[in-house]
Amino acid sequence: MINFRAAIEEFDRNPPEQIRSLAARFVAGTSPRFLLGRNSEAAILDDMFKVDGFIDDFCPPDTVWRGKPVLRGADLPADAIVVNCVSNSKPRTAHERLVTNGTRAVLGYADFCRTQPGRIPLLPFVEQTRNDLAENAAHWEALYAALCEPVSRQVCDDILRYRLTGDYGVLAGYDYRPWDQYFEDFIGTRLDVFVDAGGYDGDTAEQFSKRYPDYQRIYLFEPDSANLAKARQRLAHTRDIEYVGQGVSDSPGTLNFSTEKGSASAVSADGGVAIPVTTIDTYIKEPVSLIKMDLEGWELNSLKGAQRHIREDRPVLAISAYHHPSDFWRIREFVHSLGLDYDLYMRHYSESWTETVLYFVPRRK
Repeated sequence: MINFRAAIEEFDRNPPEQIRSLAARFVAGTSPRFLLGRNSEAAILDDMFKVDGFIDDFCPPDTVWRGKPVLRGADLPADAIVVNCVSNSKPRTAHERLVTNGTRAVLGYADFCRTQPGRIPLLPFVEQTRNDLAENAAHWEALYAALCEPVSRQVCDDILRYRLTGDYGVLAGYDYRPWDQYFEDFIGTRLDVFVDAGGYDGDTAEQFSKRYPDYQRIYLFEPDSANLAKARQRLAHTRDIEYVGQGVSDSPGTLNFSTEKGSASAVSADGGVAIPVTTIDTYIKEPVSLIKMDLEGWELNSLKGAQRHIREDRPVLAISAYHHPSDFWRIREFVHSLGLDYDLYMRHYSESWTETVLYFVPRRK
């Protein structure tokens, strides 16, 4: 595993001259200043530097945010300097699109931070990862040691280096490819019963039905009624799907849920909607072959509610682990505690901190 302390020190203390020069220009305000993205990081920098506007290539004409114009990248002044505040899904692509459109002075938010130590807050996932590694280094080392092949260990090193710095250049070899997520060759070719926990709009269930056309049944759990309606429409011509308008957890009951974040809607203490939840063990009576979970940080709780199926059926588990740094090692340790022979793989499906999956594959005897 990478030396995380050395990785942090190297990044924080040694910004290249080009980055220092761009940051100095932005701070001085000698060129028009713009921020790519509309999020909390962009708001922080706008409060500090009173920028000229924001960039969003997908906004309607004449859009205004925080009282300032929102432009498309192609419409920027020729001498503009931009800080890229995009941190989700495709930050590198967003950077490259600006350069393609003629903007040469583009600086990543994380690189800007390193030139202003203590002045600009770290990206939240960077701060969380640094703290978790400092407090739980032994757990991370055990996770790394449990990975069963070199590709998984390289993925772990790469995503750690990114999560410790926010430097999207670290993930230059990774693309945003949600259609491949949860489906790798090593999970096997015979998967009969699929549990889609966090089914959203049916996109993953659709991929499963195409990749495993001889399947027996799909159970799609989605507590958001609007998302469930979209899934029904998307999968209208797909056979043998049971739509379950509940969440999954470690025990049946009711939980608070926030619904305003689309695919990132999640169980939340301050959520405005009460949703019914069940457990996979309670709801599903037949043996299962593949359990996928993307539950915005609720995966560990829901795995605890699937222990009987995991022990008795030994299904493949494809579990999203990226929502909080401790999820990586806590999920691994829980599955390991069940005393089963699983091989552990790790794969990553975006240009940023999102979409990292842990795969637990029954060991072939």
